[in-house]
Amino acid sequence: MSAQQQLTTVDDISEENAPAIYVAGGLRQFIEIAKLEVEGEVPDLTTRKGRERIASLAAKVSKSKIAAEKPGRDYLRRLKEMPKVVEAELREFVTAMDNLRDQVRKPLNEWQAAEDARVDGHNNTIAHLKLYAETLEGITAEDLADRIAKVEAVALGEQWEEFEAEAARAKDDSLKVLRAALAARQQYEAEQAELARLRAEAEAREQKEREERIAREAAERARVEAEQKAQAEREATQRRELEAKANADRRELELKLQAEQAERARAQAEAERVATEQRAEQERQAAAQRAEQAAEHARIDERRRADDAAAEILRQQQARERDEAHRRSINRAALEAFIAGGMPEACAKQAVTLIAQRKIPNVSISY
Repeated sequence: MSAQQQLTTVDDISEENAPAIYVAGGLRQFIEIAKLEVEGEVPDLTTRKGRERIASLAAKVSKSKIAAEKPGRDYLRRLKEMPKVVEAELREFVTAMDNLRDQVRKPLNEWQAAEDARVDGHNNTIAHLKLYAETLEGITAEDLADRIAKVEAVALGEQWEEFEAEAARAKDDSLKVLRAALAARQQYEAEQAELARLRAEAEAREQKEREERIAREAAERARVEAEQKAQAEREATQRRELEAKANADRRELELKLQAEQAERARAQAEAERVATEQRAEQERQAAAQRAEQAAEHARIDERRRADDAAAEILRQQQARERDEAHRRSINRAALEAFIAGGMPEACAKQAVTLIAQRKIPNVSISY
């Protein structure tokens, strides 16, 4: 028979049997007992004794209620305290077990940390090998040769442990890329040198052409001046001869004044015609010379403008190349700083790219 079945009144409830009493339906038996005690009587309300009997029965019910409620409340308080005790006990147990677990695992953790450091060291060195073959744009042949020398200087052997094959592949791949880039860069620099030589030769030819043109113009001016001087001398000689002839003929023509005047008028008209034709020819030659000089000056001006435009294009290209080299240098420094700070290379590259593209709010690279 259970503890609950052995009870007959609420007065039998104690601390020992409380867990069996205060359960679902556990107090129903005391309700049934109380009902049997009060429902079997039919008090007479017309008499004082009957009324006192009703009050006595009600008081008895109230006393039974208190008798069952008080130990129940005490039991409930103990139940409310129990979680705190259990929680403290569990906390102490968990802490002790965690410490024991950590103590047992400590050698494994230390080994794992050393192993991770060893693997990271090899991976970082391999990544550095690969880095030599990246971001090659704009690097000179001398710098590429220096990188090749550094990669070739990396020794392979047992110190690489299980990473030796990967290190060998990284070294071989980097050397292939660097050597190909060196060959391409050497070809590019040779082409640039050839272009510079051709530009120098073109400038020398243009300078020679300018000097020859100036010499030709000077010789042409001297020839024209000599012809003009000779023409003036011829005209002076002609005038002197005409004057001498006129003086000689004047005496002869004094007797034939009318015929001489007519002849003189004819000679005068002819002389004026010749002089007019000569002046017209001189003016035509001068106009042709001016037109030729104007055309030459226009050609020189056009060539100068073309040279200036080509020089400006070259200057802008060189400025862009310097700017790109400057940006690459700064991005390279940022990448190395991220890697030096412990960031994986791939993440560091992505971070530098996103910042350079201005995709990270409130963060930028100063160029």
